[in-house]
Amino acid sequence: MTAWALAARGGDPRAAELFVRAVRGDLHRYLIRLSGDPQGAEDLTQDTLLRALRSLPSFEGRSSARTWLLSIARRALIDRIRYERSRPRLAETADWMSAVESKQHGNIPGFEEGVALNELLARLPSDRATAFRLTQILGMPYAEAAAASGCPIGTVRSRVARARQALISQLATAEHGETPH
Repeated sequence: MTAWALAARGGDPRAAELFVRAVRGDLHRYLIRLSGDPQGAEDLTQDTLLRALRSLPSFEGRSSARTWLLSIARRALIDRIRYERSRPRLAETADWMSAVESKQHGNIPGFEEGVALNELLARLPSDRATAFRLTQILGMPYAEAAAASGCPIGTVRSRVARARQALISQLATAEHGETPH
């Protein structure tokens, strides 16, 4: 196996193919055991093999190819775990608003404020309300909200600022007993 890796390092495509075939099964089983996720292990196997093939020119054979490959696999798994932990969890339902409302009860502290905020946000243009919800309620960084909205970060900042101004204005109007528009 190490001989194939060294030959593949020299540019031999047949050696690269033999190396991948020789390690693929063991690597996949190793990643299943390490991650505990059979479906995710297939992606990790592919990622590890891609990383290994890209790194072959720097493989010097000081350790066995198996040891070298397994260290790449561990790093791939660690990178995947870090990436997944840095991402917000996705709701299991497309209609997240209904799911939240069905789980909440009227006697929960802050429930009425949440309903009132939702009503106020419903009066805003949808792009401003969305930017406000993403950044101020869900806590998404402005850069991620911009990427999710498909607009520049400055536009998201502007929309959030305008949404805040409109919400403050609506609250002030409501406190004075006037009908908000």
